[in-house]
Amino acid sequence: MRKSCFAITAAVLLLGAAALLMGVHNRIFADQVQTPAANAEVSTSPLELLMEGNQRFVQGTALNMDRDDARRAELLTGQQPFAVIVSCSDSRVPPELVFDQGLGRLFVVRLAGNIIDSAAAGSVEYAVEHLHVHLVLVLGHDQCGAVKAAIQGGSFSPELQSVVDEITPAVQKARTLGGDLLENAINMNAELQADKLSELPAFKDEINQGQLQIVAARYELESGKVDVLGTIPAE
Repeated sequence: MRKSCFAITAAVLLLGAAALLMGVHNRIFADQVQTPAANAEVSTSPLELLMEGNQRFVQGTALNMDRDDARRAELLTGQQPFAVIVSCSDSRVPPELVFDQGLGRLFVVRLAGNIIDSAAAGSVEYAVEHLHVHLVLVLGHDQCGAVKAAIQGGSFSPELQSVVDEITPAVQKARTLGGDLLENAINMNAELQADKLSELPAFKDEINQGQLQIVAARYELESGKVDVLGTIPAE
């Protein structure tokens, strides 16, 4: 009986030690992933932080940091996200998981087809002007239903038609290209939505001064990998 109790006690202690070490590891990593504006000594760019997180996601080594009660308490006084992600509402493309980021790291705007309507533009503007975010990434993905709808056309409700109308210019441009229409339209849509953001008067000065980068990217459902399609300004 004493041996059994001793074994249970030892197991509990080991589990506690492992949990403590994991917490320390995650906190150390979290300290390294600071918003560049808040830590001038950090050399890793916001885009590099995102791509490193995506690599962990693809490899199955996600850290899943900053999701505990301590992190929630930290965020009670405010937020300092290091990137804005404009993504599709598709349930298979959750930005925080795709880029392996915890609470308070990403400012996420999600609409079908990763479109930039007035509400989305206003949300991004808030993050750039008031939260001082220096990276906006527009994330398209393969098999996008909204892009498929824009290609196929048909009769839609006024609300759905407003989504299709935002994507139609990308489909029109994709039709002039060789290759797979859907694939080209998905890429073109992400790029045109990023272009739309770059043309907003509120962002002109930041882009020209190198204070804001806008990126178009694409997520692959099967691999989980994110590929950059283009950047504004160009790297």
